[in-house]
Amino acid sequence: MENDVSDEELMMNYGTGDAEAFDVLYQRYKAPLYRFVLRQSSQEVVDELFQDIWLKVINARHNYQLKASFKTWLYHLARNRVIDLYRRNSIRPVNNNVDELETAANTSAQPEKNLQIQNQHEALLEAIAELPPDQKEAFLLREEAGLSVEQIAETCGTNFETAKSRLRYAMDKLRHKLHHRFANHAGENG
Repeated sequence: MENDVSDEELMMNYGTGDAEAFDVLYQRYKAPLYRFVLRQSSQEVVDELFQDIWLKVINARHNYQLKASFKTWLYHLARNRVIDLYRRNSIRPVNNNVDELETAANTSAQPEKNLQIQNQHEALLEAIAELPPDQKEAFLLREEAGLSVEQIAETCGTNFETAKSRLRYAMDKLRHKLHHRFANHAGENG
């Protein structure tokens, strides 16, 4: 199946029995969706949530309608599934440690540079984990899922200005935390 086919067209084709269309959608979204779910939950439940989200896509194939983009619809499913987990278990999101897949560095090339990059990555993930839930969600939908502000608003059930504000506050807090951390770190080493 061609990569230039829209997500919406693929989902409609899947609804009519084209299993290859689902495979293309899955390949397009498996990595960013997994990262989004992982950063909204914990390693212990991410696989269950991830599978459940895709099961919901499979079950909805005959009823899918073009009310929103597929991407927005998919991340709305993911968001709702994560919220359901929190409600069911009366838990709050946990702070995730470094994503093992992303931080596996090539230690043979430049170990000092790799350590610096790993430290920066860890600092960023820690700062993201410390964001208020609504700002964290907006940031991850933008950066991990690649959603536009309009799509974030639709996914979160808010208006455009609220989504834009959450993103702005998230970016400001991340900038401040990272600047503060690395300014202190530079002062300790300088």
